[in-house]
Amino acid sequence: MTVEEDGDRYRAPALDKGLDILELLAATADGLSQAEIAKALDRTPNEIYRMLDRLVRRAYVRRTPEDRYEITLKLFELAHARPPMTRMVSQAMPVLRSFALKAEQAVHLVVQDRNLLVVVAQVDGPGYWNVSIRVGSRISLVNTGSGHVFLAFSTPEERQLMLDAQDLGSPQRLPQGLEARLEGVAAQGYESMPSAQTPGVFNLSVPIFGPLNSVLAVITCPYTQRLDKLDAPNMNAVLKLLQQAGQEISQRRPVEG
Repeated sequence: MTVEEDGDRYRAPALDKGLDILELLAATADGLSQAEIAKALDRTPNEIYRMLDRLVRRAYVRRTPEDRYEITLKLFELAHARPPMTRMVSQAMPVLRSFALKAEQAVHLVVQDRNLLVVVAQVDGPGYWNVSIRVGSRISLVNTGSGHVFLAFSTPEERQLMLDAQDLGSPQRLPQGLEARLEGVAAQGYESMPSAQTPGVFNLSVPIFGPLNSVLAVITCPYTQRLDKLDAPNMNAVLKLLQQAGQEISQRRPVEG
């Protein structure tokens, strides 16, 4: 028996139909009529009527006065019934500790909070000195590696909302060359830039992706060259370790379930 055949043994057509409707409506901004839903899913209106009725009664979908259907926030509410940030940090911490040990550098985890950035976890490197940032610190969006990664992988609408929240004033006050910089970050998949706050520090930043390929968080290593230990990993080696850490955390999908 093939894997595909084995999977078909446990099909639940009604559940599949309901999930198809939810996924379709989640990708639609203005809602859809019953006929539009049926056409998009290649089903007859009668096939989906009962499922739509149940989804409306259970408050996963609402019917508008214009007789269109749109998804509600119930799934969002259920996803946040248990603190997602706690789960993310608990899943990320073992990976961050492993990175810090191998790279011999500090590392921190950054998330968005109302279009601002906040450090939610931090791990020191081995040894008695580090360049690190305190948990709870709010950091800049436009002149940090973490901020550049968030901006680079956001949609134009999301990017504008984040920039507006920075109270930067007119677009002319944005750092010169920012757009080109963000294009480069998106193309290469990471940011590597001198710190705007501390001389001699290079911020290496990589994204943490969620199930829908949006950036959930960013991990940043404030890299400093070790003069006391000649066999410590160099910046290129540390970047590769950081990318591996980012991929591992992304694969754990910490906000699902």
